[in-house]
Amino acid sequence: MTIKKEQIIPNGWFSRFEFIKGVAAFDQLPDDIGAEVAFSGRSNVGKSSALNKITNRRSLARTSKSPGRTRELNYFAYDESTHIVDLPGYGYAKVDETMRNAWAKILERYLRERSSLKGVFLIMDIRHPMGKFDQIMLDYCKSCDLPLHVLLNKSDKLSKSAANKTTTDISRALADINGSVQQFSALKGVGLDEARQKLADWLFLT
Repeated sequence: MTIKKEQIIPNGWFSRFEFIKGVAAFDQLPDDIGAEVAFSGRSNVGKSSALNKITNRRSLARTSKSPGRTRELNYFAYDESTHIVDLPGYGYAKVDETMRNAWAKILERYLRERSSLKGVFLIMDIRHPMGKFDQIMLDYCKSCDLPLHVLLNKSDKLSKSAANKTTTDISRALADINGSVQQFSALKGVGLDEARQKLADWLFLT
């Protein structure tokens, strides 16, 4: 049963997600009901590791030494109407132009037409933020008035002052959209509680 505003979110809710299906075409999507949150990011930013950390699962989302292994929209269910969606990674994925174009068409339609989509987590490497794909995602979310939350992953790789400067810069880039940003480390657990709270807000409290 989906958790309502007046209900208490149960302890360990974040670890209850299970993989249900991979979607390669728009007409394969589950019924457009309830709430879902998408996770996106370039292929080398640690998207799967971040998702696994947030859900307290070692292998909910597959990680690989070869970036770009996510080839579908992968659905993970909390219940029949509450989902996390792992979107295809971009950037270093070794796929041909035809596949890239197919992904782009599905992704754009998904972001624009999916009414159950409550928000997008955009994972960036804090050392190399705001690449071409990141800007495209910002533009999509702005045009669709879709809430966006940026996870600046690998924040443990920078000094505190450098990490804070990058966080401020990204916050300014989000000034004219419905967006927020935080530091995160899938390796060290930095920002884990904040990320889980944002996910719970979108899935259960909107």
